[in-house]
Amino acid sequence: QVELAESGGGLVQPGGSLRLSCVASGVSVSTAPRSWVRQAPGKGLEWLATFDPDRRIPNYAASVKDRFSISADSAKNTWYLQMNDLKPEGTAVYYCEVWGVRGRGTQVTVSS
Repeated sequence: QVELAESGGGLVQPGGSLRLSCVASGVSVSTAPRSWVRQAPGKGLEWLATFDPDRRIPNYAASVKDRFSISADSAKNTWYLQMNDLKPEGTAVYYCEVWGVRGRGTQVTVSS
């Protein structure tokens, strides 16, 4: 059973940047598609990005394309989400996801 732990969230001003990390334990995820999703207050889950080892180019939601970047370090069983030019509507709990499993999430608040 894989367990996931996100980190790197916090309070950031509009236009700022954060880098989220997700560490998987229990099972190697090196061959699996790995994703990030978020849930804003009062809203449903929103898929953001997927890193698929079988594809050359990650997939991104239109809302974050060109601002967010997903990457992975298979040796560390870890993947990341670099978030640039954050907007207030980016305030949400961010989760990493693999095989339908999500961690507890990390809170990102974008506010001046």
